[in-house]
Amino acid sequence: MSKSPHKALQKVWDFSKDFLYLNIGMAIYMAGWTVFLLPYHIPTGGWVGLCSILYYATGFPMSLSVLIGNGVLLSFALWQLGWKFTLKTGYAVASMAFFLEIGQRLMTGDNGQFIQILGPGESTMACVLGALINGVGVGLCFLSGGVTGGWDIVAAITNKYYNISFGRVLLYLDLLVIGSCWFLFHDWRMVIFGYVTLFVYTNAADMIINSARQDVQLIIMTTKGAELARIIREQTGHTMTQINGEGCYSHAPMNVMLLMVHRHEQINVLRMIRDIDPSAFVSSSRVEGVYGLGFNRIK
Repeated sequence: MSKSPHKALQKVWDFSKDFLYLNIGMAIYMAGWTVFLLPYHIPTGGWVGLCSILYYATGFPMSLSVLIGNGVLLSFALWQLGWKFTLKTGYAVASMAFFLEIGQRLMTGDNGQFIQILGPGESTMACVLGALINGVGVGLCFLSGGVTGGWDIVAAITNKYYNISFGRVLLYLDLLVIGSCWFLFHDWRMVIFGYVTLFVYTNAADMIINSARQDVQLIIMTTKGAELARIIREQTGHTMTQINGEGCYSHAPMNVMLLMVHRHEQINVLRMIRDIDPSAFVSSSRVEGVYGLGFNRIK
């Protein structure tokens, strides 16, 4: 049976949106590097961070080292992780190298040196601004379902065979890369700036990713479940799951309601609960990634 036109259009739209987010994310990520981090010789983690250290030490073009190193890693990814992961990651790497090359050319002055737009001696401000911009770019890339290559490939392969979390592998590799700066330059400032950049960048990326997926789960214990469900459904469009329960102390029957709402809807729902049943007991917790009717689609 052929797919409906609506589903085919939805797939085209999803692909186009992911493609757009991926390119915008890579452009922003490389802007953080070429405008702030590279001109002030600030390293950070990841494969790009390792390429930046190589660039500081030898002058070897970062765009080439990004492509060459990721090309080798992608051959392992194709062998271990399959075509789908490899193709999307390969495109992200090519996009990264393209924007990196463009950014370096734009930020190089007539004397062949990087332009320090904040002025000399502003490494601290460059560290913070570059890390924030990097985090926003990576966050947008992850929202598109893409990865930036490099250590992501190593972590994915390691996680496939060993009981080590994806994030922990990335952390260990990032700490190793940044720490290696001292052996090359014997300058603790570079190491400290690298760790600060890593901290700010990862938190900025988490903020972008989590803010796009953040919803609220409410567990409501009430004796007026039917009335409450009707009001919430009429005013928000959300429905809920109801479980018949019993108070352990009073042995009185009650309804246990499980409800998912968007973050901005939480206060209105709490007011509805207060108006219908002021004695209701409510537990609220943040959840990341709610999929289904009224929320995100499963891709």
